[in-house]
Amino acid sequence: MSSKEIVMHALKPVVDPEIGVSIVDLGLIYDVGIGDDDSVTVKMTLTTPACPYGPELIDMAREAVLTLDGVEDVEIMVVWDPPWNPKEMASDYAKDILGIW
Repeated sequence: MSSKEIVMHALKPVVDPEIGVSIVDLGLIYDVGIGDDDSVTVKMTLTTPACPYGPELIDMAREAVLTLDGVEDVEIMVVWDPPWNPKEMASDYAKDILGIW
């Protein structure tokens, strides 16, 4: 079965089309849960509730996790708490791309 690190690695290529940075580097992935029944739950947020690419990002994240061996089901839970704060949640790479310091 997958581990949290493997799931995060699978999510790394999922890029926010508007920003051009991985959802992992942006800090949009809040938590990954691995179930005993070959299921994975991903808690994530979006840069804004009005994100025009929200549905696309959710589908891309689900598809990325489904590529992992042994994963039979993926639930993507979009949460808004805590609100996304790139200054605290984004990787140094993403902050550099976004000009945040």
